[in-house]
Amino acid sequence: MTMNWKDLAQTVIGLGAPTLGLALGGPLGGAAGKILADALVAAMPTPAAVQATIADHGSDAASAAEAARRAESQWLAALAEVGRSQVAEVGQTQRAEMAAGDRLQRCWRPIYALELSLLECPAFAVTLLHALWIGHGAGIEGFAQLSGLLMAYFGARFGVLGVYVGGRTREKQACATGQIAPSVVNEIVRAVVKKK
Repeated sequence: MTMNWKDLAQTVIGLGAPTLGLALGGPLGGAAGKILADALVAAMPTPAAVQATIADHGSDAASAAEAARRAESQWLAALAEVGRSQVAEVGQTQRAEMAAGDRLQRCWRPIYALELSLLECPAFAVTLLHALWIGHGAGIEGFAQLSGLLMAYFGARFGVLGVYVGGRTREKQACATGQIAPSVVNEIVRAVVKKK
């Protein structure tokens, strides 16, 4: 039976490199295994070669543990670099979108707001008022039974609209001043910290 990187996870955790051991058992096991193989100076970057190298250390378990911890440090540094790169790319994309002035980007939030406030809410209100006006018992009972669902639905829709409005305001301030405006949560945290 062929070995895979998951087979080495417990061994590597036992050597004092738990993060690297968990990574070996995950979807990035091959990349973590390559780093481990390089740190152990294994003949090949394969699970079998790494297992053989660890077994060769046998009596000198301290050197294998040191190599595993060194590999874990390299793995964490690689993950940090990937994260830093992703954050930089996302930031670059967001800045490009803000500066682009794309018509869809500018219009979709107002369209969402208009659709919600000029179509959905009035249609709901007219339907409910009509049922009340004519005394349609089944309709009124239906609205009563669905009241919790309708409140949750409209609460969520207006909540999303509120986030959109706040986000667009911050985008406009950022374009005007060149600095990202603090969110309401940041302002509240800053005020609470100031009071202490």
